[in-house]
Amino acid sequence: RLRIEIHTHFTGTPSERHAFALEEITRPEVQQRLRALWENPESFKPRRSNRDITEEAAKTFAGTADRLRAAGVSAAEVSHFLTQCLFCFFAEDVGLLPSRLFERLVGVAIQPGQMFESMRDGGLFGVDAVPWFNGGLFKTIAVPELTVADVAALKAASALNWSAIDPSIFGTLFERGLDPAVRAALGANYTDPATIQRLVEPVVQRPLLAEWSGPGGAKERIATAMARSKRHGDKAWRDAQAAFVGFLERLRGFRVLDAACGSGNFLYLALKALKDIEHLANHEAEALGLERQHDVTGPHNVLGIELNEYAAELARVTVWIGELQWRIQRGYGF
Repeated sequence: RLRIEIHTHFTGTPSERHAFALEEITRPEVQQRLRALWENPESFKPRRSNRDITEEAAKTFAGTADRLRAAGVSAAEVSHFLTQCLFCFFAEDVGLLPSRLFERLVGVAIQPGQMFESMRDGGLFGVDAVPWFNGGLFKTIAVPELTVADVAALKAASALNWSAIDPSIFGTLFERGLDPAVRAALGANYTDPATIQRLVEPVVQRPLLAEWSGPGGAKERIATAMARSKRHGDKAWRDAQAAFVGFLERLRGFRVLDAACGSGNFLYLALKALKDIEHLANHEAEALGLERQHDVTGPHNVLGIELNEYAAELARVTVWIGELQWRIQRGYGF
């Protein structure tokens, strides 16, 4: 069936899809929407930003955390369980869990421990195949008894667009909501993304971009070699490819350490900067006639030290969600 699809991609907002069947094009309301695509594109901008969604998600989880702690569940158990839940909500919204599995599970008030076990090991959960999730988030499984109010809150949270969660702030927001020990100290713990970027740009981005596109950089050496190349695979082409791969290996071996990483905001933004540079290098090298190289940068590039065990777990989840989001937005597979 032929149709017209409009996909939004406004900065700081979730992507939305608007679809119209071709036979509907004679309808005045459809014509009005299509006309707006050129005459008023801002009308397609989602009303809620990624930050709005992130803050609402954090508030929902904070209420559940308070109820569970009041019922006698330890803060560590509450934090770990809800961190597992938030990752599941994200995973189902980006297609890593089948058929909105976790949302359906919470909706009928079934304890999710068995599904967490399937995610830890990989395998079947009922008739659904669940992939193996690495990173250690599901190594320990201790699901508290959920009340009707808890189930209702988690069901409401599952309805949010978790694929649009903002990793640069969500770790801190969840840390504030789920760990009462850090609520009073949030101002001291939190560094906003704009401030972080003022460090990432000169320390990570600028030097590496100079190595790639600055005078005598890898891109210049590639262009010089490709100008000598007569055919694919000759010595000049191999020299160009070697310069390209050498730069990517530089990215692969690059390490960023945050010695007091909190819930991972700095690590996420540093990783995003590295991945953007890899993407740029691939795009420009391909334009010069070389072959793209994939999966060079990733969570292995960023390291953190953190005394608070719960914040450290959130940092790991922040980095992984940031990695997966970046891949989705650039069209790379998982």
